Amino acid sequence: MIDGNTETTILDIRGQVCPSTLLVSLKEINKHKDSLKSGKSKLKIITDNRDAVTTIPESCKSMGYPCDVEKSVEGYYIITIKKSSTKDK
Repeated sequence: MIDGNTETTILDIRGQVCPSTLLVSLKEINKHKDSLKSGKSKLKIITDNRDAVTTIPESCKSMGYPCDVEKSVEGYYIITIKKSSTKDK
């Protein structure tokens, strides 16, 4: 999905539990690290695992990627990972 000049990749991991949610998410973040760093893409992770709403954002922030978490009316969570901060970790 392309939103303006930013491509959005959607990773649906509903039904998975930690640590699988974190490991699959980190693999996808690393796969798209260059485009995330440049701001050419963002990653939306859809999960229904409440623990993932803590572990994934904490890992993203430690890697320098800001992220937002929102809860949908259907009861699942959407974690959006955007352009990394200017400093690389």
